[in-house]
Amino acid sequence: MRGLLLLLLAVGCASDGRGLVPGQSTAAEVEAAMGPAADKRPAAGGETVYYYPRHPFGYATYAARIAPDGKLIALEQRLTPENMDKLKPGVTRAEEVLDLLGPPYRPMKQAASGDEIWTYPFLIPGFTLGHWFVVHISPDGLLREKNTISDPTRARR
Repeated sequence: MRGLLLLLLAVGCASDGRGLVPGQSTAAEVEAAMGPAADKRPAAGGETVYYYPRHPFGYATYAARIAPDGKLIALEQRLTPENMDKLKPGVTRAEEVLDLLGPPYRPMKQAASGDEIWTYPFLIPGFTLGHWFVVHISPDGLLREKNTISDPTRARR
């Protein structure tokens, strides 16, 4: 049991990218420290962004921005209220949501409207209980709606 606990602690420490150095760490070192990326998306300037969601037990999605030369540019926690504020219903496309926040935790399809519903568990600074950022993507790929709700899996009963 103690060995399992130590293993989980070691994985937890590595999962946030501690020890990675922008400008020095390579893409291979990022993957060695953080594991395989859940998604890799091309970005401006020839960058590639590696996404590391830490769901369902964590409330973060880390984005490792990798330069064309294979070096780490930055490691960013993407599930922030500031990033969520950048998303505009009726304006933002689904690809832009994925580029900013990474892959959703629980993608679902709403039968009546045909909308895709994506959830992103995250923490609001100052709150101890988690929240979910929920976006509705219309069949034509446009952000239709966005909401923040208390995490239904951890809400107090």
